[in-house]
Amino acid sequence: MSQGGKKKKRAANRSIMLAKKIIIKDGGTPQGIGSPSVYHAVIVIFLEFFAWGLLTAPTLVVLHETFPKHTFLMNGLIQGVKGLLSFLSAPLIGALSDVWGRKSFLLLTVFFTCAPIPLMKISPWWYFAVISVSGVFAVTFSVVFAYVADITQEHERSMAYGLVSATFAASLVISPAIGAYLGRVYGDSLVVVLATAIALLDICFILVAVPESLPEKMRPASWGAPISWEQADPFASLKKVGQDSVVLLICITVFLSYLPEAGQYSSFFLYLRQIMGFSSESVAAFIAVLGILSIIAQTIVLSLLMRSIGNKNTILLGLGFQILQLAWYGFGSEPWMMWAAGAVAAMSSITFPAVSALVSRTADADQQGVVQGMITGIRGLCNGLGPALYGFIFYIFHVELNELPMPESPAGGSVVTQYHLQQNSIIPGPPFLFGACSVLLALLVALFIPEHTNLNVRPSNWKKHCGSHGHPHSPQAPGEAKEPLLQDTNV
Repeated sequence: MSQGGKKKKRAANRSIMLAKKIIIKDGGTPQGIGSPSVYHAVIVIFLEFFAWGLLTAPTLVVLHETFPKHTFLMNGLIQGVKGLLSFLSAPLIGALSDVWGRKSFLLLTVFFTCAPIPLMKISPWWYFAVISVSGVFAVTFSVVFAYVADITQEHERSMAYGLVSATFAASLVISPAIGAYLGRVYGDSLVVVLATAIALLDICFILVAVPESLPEKMRPASWGAPISWEQADPFASLKKVGQDSVVLLICITVFLSYLPEAGQYSSFFLYLRQIMGFSSESVAAFIAVLGILSIIAQTIVLSLLMRSIGNKNTILLGLGFQILQLAWYGFGSEPWMMWAAGAVAAMSSITFPAVSALVSRTADADQQGVVQGMITGIRGLCNGLGPALYGFIFYIFHVELNELPMPESPAGGSVVTQYHLQQNSIIPGPPFLFGACSVLLALLVALFIPEHTNLNVRPSNWKKHCGSHGHPHSPQAPGEAKEPLLQDTNV
């Protein structure tokens, strides 16, 4: 009886899986416009971050009005909670999208990432609360990169990933300036309405135009594939860090250098606006210039350095620029110093691409996903710890404001707050100085990374694990884990 029951159950499962496959092939799910392409992913990313870029200046104002005391601490906690939730949920969402398809999770992540936007003018408290909670689903980049992996060959993937990352940078080059201009002329309410409309356009684009990338390469077995804890465990990749000394050195370098970078991203524009006295237009211009210089540094300059001084020396040079940039931010007391340090910051953006190149050249072909997954996990962890750490250091050193800076002085320039003139004259930005010390340690660790080596981080049962848990549609199971050069974070 028991064997007959098992046979009937297996036959029923096969019938269900075959029916699902037939439904997909016959158009049972929305197929969108055309066949899946990288351009679908590019448009999704551009619209999402263009909407958030418009809100750069209004967000800084609302943040200080909502939390007039301990502004930097609250900003760090909000971004820190969001980053930690994203780190914890990203592997599970990725594993579920491997089984249920990319389109539904693209819709889910974009919806929840943009859900806080209309709340900015309705209820600022709910706005920041929803931003924190939205971290559970704010992993659009993870799903987009899986989408790209489904529709590209292995030799095309690096170029496709670069296009997606460049689109992210391009959306932030122009949107903050547009948002600042519209806010100054027509008010912030119009900017919020426009950002909400663009977010809705992105959702409609996914519903109507984006075709599903997964069914074409699916096999019936993948419908019945269980989601194991190891696939959903955010710390799974970090557990393999100590299995190779070179990998350990690379991961320590990434952690020590990206921790201050993640904290800087979360608070720096607020710091420019409220401590250094930048106007909204100046902050938008700073973002645009820094974005353009970073794109040039990561393309032209990076390729020249890699050919001329080698991979490891490029990493060391990038870390050196990052130390200079953070120290300059920490001790800088005038707006022109911030502009000069921003140019150095663009050069420091070559570090992570150089680290990724070093890993890809030294790891075996079947270990690329493992090592890149470790680096991805560490950067995700830093996205949660960095903002909270920066906010806490600002709080310890009493870097707070009594009032917002005036938009313009009689001479036409920005007015620095009275608080800034009276206090913190020696070290205006303590967290940036802490970050410089952290990157200095990363530089010392990176000195011991060999230029050429073979990484070995695969346990003896790795291939067995790949065979039992990897999805057949994925060319590089257990996951195409290469991280975008620009993180999926708020402005």
